[in-house]
Amino acid sequence: MKRLIFILMLLPAFLYAQEALKSIEEEYYDFLSLTGVTERPTLGYRTLSDNVWKFNEVETFEENEDGTFTKVRVPGEESDAHIWKNNNLGTTYTLWETPDPADNWFARRIKQGFTARIYGPEWFNSYNTAAPYGQNDGALWQGRGYNTSLTAGVRLEGYGFELTLKPQVCWMENREFELMNNSAFYSNKYAYIWGYKNDKGVDAPQRFGDSSFWTFDWGDSEVRWSWDFFTLGFGTENIWLGPVYLNPLLHSNNAASYPKFDIGLRRTKLIIPYVGWYLGDIEARLWLGKLSESDYFDSNSSNDHNQISGMTLSFTPSFLPGLTLGINKICLSKWDDNKFLQYLNPMYGMKGAGDGNEVEDQKISIILDWLVPKGGIDVYAEFGLDDHVNYNDNIDSYITHYWHSFTYTFGLKKSISISQKHNVFGVIHFEWNNTEMSQDFYANWHYNFGFHHQITQGYTNKGQWLGSGIGYGGQSQYLDFSIYYPNGQTKIFINRYNPDNNFLFKEAVYDIATGENGSLHNRTWNYYKGVLAIGFQSCYYFLKDFNIGYGITYVRIVNPLYNQSSQNYEIQNNFNLYLSIKYLF
Repeated sequence: MKRLIFILMLLPAFLYAQEALKSIEEEYYDFLSLTGVTERPTLGYRTLSDNVWKFNEVETFEENEDGTFTKVRVPGEESDAHIWKNNNLGTTYTLWETPDPADNWFARRIKQGFTARIYGPEWFNSYNTAAPYGQNDGALWQGRGYNTSLTAGVRLEGYGFELTLKPQVCWMENREFELMNNSAFYSNKYAYIWGYKNDKGVDAPQRFGDSSFWTFDWGDSEVRWSWDFFTLGFGTENIWLGPVYLNPLLHSNNAASYPKFDIGLRRTKLIIPYVGWYLGDIEARLWLGKLSESDYFDSNSSNDHNQISGMTLSFTPSFLPGLTLGINKICLSKWDDNKFLQYLNPMYGMKGAGDGNEVEDQKISIILDWLVPKGGIDVYAEFGLDDHVNYNDNIDSYITHYWHSFTYTFGLKKSISISQKHNVFGVIHFEWNNTEMSQDFYANWHYNFGFHHQITQGYTNKGQWLGSGIGYGGQSQYLDFSIYYPNGQTKIFINRYNPDNNFLFKEAVYDIATGENGSLHNRTWNYYKGVLAIGFQSCYYFLKDFNIGYGITYVRIVNPLYNQSSQNYEIQNNFNLYLSIKYLF
């Protein structure tokens, strides 16, 4: 007789690892994917729920009694290539199990029994000596002074149902620093540095008020039901779109989470029925969410919420292993707009742009990611476009104007064996990002990829950018080198970036450099704001279940207010120090 047995003592099940976005564990598993020890669980759409890492079998050598070696295949979690195998990276526990699971077409495609996973607690702390610095940290805004966040959670799964509660509580000292004068564009002095005038532009405050503050965010929390590869859920889990590491064009976990409903297909094999031909892996998702305005944008309470409609489709062909191609589309509209079904149509387009009917902001990106485990190399790119290229809205528009509003990011990762004897490996990583406005805008109007005159808050949620953490309108070059060893990881990096060159480029839209006494040239030549960040970060497992992360970054900010003083650059020196403490059950 079939019985359901309750296990009083929690039993660990080391079958898979489910990790939060940008966690040290996720980065470690991604490093292992470079050499084929793990398999990436997603193609282009990542959330905590979808981020289920599994180990592959790997080739290794066993020494024989006569001193020779034999090539064998062993599970990845048991191989020496799993450098942190003696550390607890998080454990899934079995709560209930059934000795005689149901065996039919429906039950075979759901996880029978109940499991649990505890996340954290994790306590993050940072301090900025002179200016705000930090990104991809959820609801936390790392302003000047002390910043801290605490997150912990639990995840329960059983018979297709998934419940995740993982909120984030933050406190920010928010010490004073000099702001730019934005009175020509906004009524709120804390708002962004430029826009379209009359509180239109973007809700990305320079500073969140004049005092310290708390925030509570539901973070990676949701309820979900899945059957095989089909899934639907409601909650606030953060989304990461595409393979970009630092500044994805369309979506990251840089901003606070928002409530959303999603439906789609998790990564699964695409096989033609009856004939059994394997075409490749596919992944698809649609979601609909509600964005909110910060308290430092405008005083109009009737426009505080926007609607975000998103869709993503990724495919990896069977004949090119490791290659992933994907497309993402985002549409922002006002919350009271009842056309959300229309915006979820992937073929929906803005016909007759400029005729006064433009009520949404559409963005699209194409992703490419090629992982070659045998070479320990990963090459990736994301190309973005904002709205449509011109009024005609046909194929000829793209023949003549494909570069209109064109943005891009590309990167390269390469694993390096440093000492197999001591189990030390490295990764070198480079990424280049550019979101400056295309040159055709100089003959039209000022522009920024993150702005939109109808969606007055721009591409943000609760005052932070939804995608690229440094903002839009500039460019970034990032280089790091990481070393993994049995008790942890150490990284050194350098990042040079311009947050928003469009702030100055817009001056050329209605002026020319050879104007009166070359005034435009003189007003802008040395006024660009640039940031150079050089940092050291490390994570160390002092105990199997306990790790500490720490680091220091020197941030040199040139022209923080986009101005020039006595022909010399104005310089601001900031130091960012951080400490994180994490316990894993």
